[in-house]
Amino acid sequence: MQQSGRVAIATEADIDAVWDVVRNVTRVGEWSHECVSASWLGGARSATPGARFRGRNRAHIFRWGRICEVVAADPYELVWRTVPSTLYPDSCEWRITLDEHDSCTVIEQSFETIRAPKVFVLLYGLIIPAHRDRTAALTDDLRRLGHVARHSATGHQVPTSTM
Repeated sequence: MQQSGRVAIATEADIDAVWDVVRNVTRVGEWSHECVSASWLGGARSATPGARFRGRNRAHIFRWGRICEVVAADPYELVWRTVPSTLYPDSCEWRITLDEHDSCTVIEQSFETIRAPKVFVLLYGLIIPAHRDRTAALTDDLRRLGHVARHSATGHQVPTSTM
């Protein structure tokens, strides 16, 4: 299982339009290849430090959910971590940062495993081979994120069949 990674793309989408999609975790299913949905927990309604949400994931035949906690939600940077539990004792920190460069928005996503029992690292790599190298899938996620943000800014519904 890949323990860390970093990908980036440039998009024509406005930085504020991208930020609006990123900070609303309930929209993750519109652009993520693996996280199909997310919902706020405990009365949280926005990305603020300490707010928790449950992400629901799918990879091939496997489905699972994780509770996540927002670590930071500064303008143009969202950081969250998966919360360890008895069933899932690992934890990973994810980060999406946005930056304006020339006439584009650069979207960067990174992750780092904070805690992972060795048996889980081996097991995840066996049952979800795509987790051995996530570079291509995460890069595609960012392209979809830019696409969603561009269409959201114009008020058009994003057809899922074109992504």
